[in-house]
Order: sequence, then structure tokens, then C-alpha cells
Amino acid sequence: MDRRELIKMIALATGTAFVGGEFFLSGCKNPEAGTSMEFTQDDIAFLDEVGETILPKTNTPGAKDAKIGEFMRTMVNDCYTASDQKAFHTGIAKLNDECNKMHSTSFMKATPEQRKSLLVKLDSEAKEYAGKRPAFDAEQIKREKEEHEKGNSGFQREKWTAHYFSMMKQLTISGYFTSEEGRKGALRYTPVPGKIDADLPYKKGDRAFAGLD
Repeated sequence: MDRRELIKMIALATGTAFVGGEFFLSGCKNPEAGTSMEFTQDDIAFLDEVGETILPKTNTPGAKDAKIGEFMRTMVNDCYTASDQKAFHTGIAKLNDECNKMHSTSFMKATPEQRKSLLVKLDSEAKEYAGKRPAFDAEQIKREKEEHEKGNSGFQREKWTAHYFSMMKQLTISGYFTSEEGRKGALRYTPVPGKIDADLPYKKGDRAFAGLD
């Protein structure tokens, strides 16, 4: 699975474009990235558990095995704009607040079943929120046209910011399937370059292939 295919899969899974995806593809740092915001070790541990709830360990490694919290920190600091960074950090507190509202306990103290039911709810909310983007963009274009007609050439459209859970889910999927643990544990791993076999047998339920890219 190459990175372009992965980005398409992530967009389908979250219902919105991959935040920072162009820099994930190129391996470059976003020149418009905001000043790196501090992630505490508690934040990293929290994000590890969010990722593990999304991609839990079974007979294959889980997101925590892939050190997903550290991956999120790097991606947010290097590839997110300042507004996206702020939304992500605010989202950590929001997710915990939602857990307290839903289960009367913090996310870190919640049971696996409680965590799962919370994230299923947030996933639904995030996809509903993403569906509102076309109307938002249309309104911004309309406002820009009106402001330019008034002579306000300095007007800038308001930027759409993805739902915080969409960001966390995107980073979990991308970090996991580009990690050594994800490639070798959850996918059928073959090094690149490898032997070409045009008649490779396939059985229903076989994992997809992964290589190093």
C-alpha cells in the first residue's frame, strides 16, 4: 500500500480530506506550520489509548505498539497549520469531557467498551460535521465576492477546520499503516523491490500487501 492509496483510504474512512496530507506524501514540513505546541507525556499516553481504541491489538499489533501518540505529535507539529494545531490540542480536552458526560469517568479510566462506544459516537458526529463543508465553502466564496465588490480586496476566506476526532482517526490510520508494526503485523509484508509473481494464489480473508516506500 503506497501513501497515495493510504490517503484515499483515510479520506473515505473519515469523510473528509486528510489534514496535512500533502506534507505526509512529500515528507516535507509545512512552511505554514504553527509554532510547535507542547505535548506532555500525559497527552502522548492519552493519544496512544485513543489510537488503540481505533486499532486495537488482536492477533496483530495495535496502534499503541506503533507508538501512535508520538507519531501524532510529530505530524501535528510539522504538518498542521496553527489553527489545525489549536483544534487538535483543544480536541484532547473535548474528547475527555465527552467521555465524562457519557460515562461519568475520564477517558483514561474508562473501560474498553466505554471508550469504544464514545469513539463510535464521535465518529458519527465528525462525519456529520464534515458533510457541512460544501455549504461552508460556498458561503465563504459568496462573502469574498461581496467584499471585493465593496472594494475590500484584503478580505480572506475563513479556513475550514476539520473535526478533532477526524484528525485523530486520520493520524491513527496513517501512522499505523506506515509503521513497521503495521506493515509487518497487520499487512502481508514483502520488501521492495521484490520478486514479481503474476500468478500469486489468493484466499478470501488474506491481508493486503505492504512494502517499504
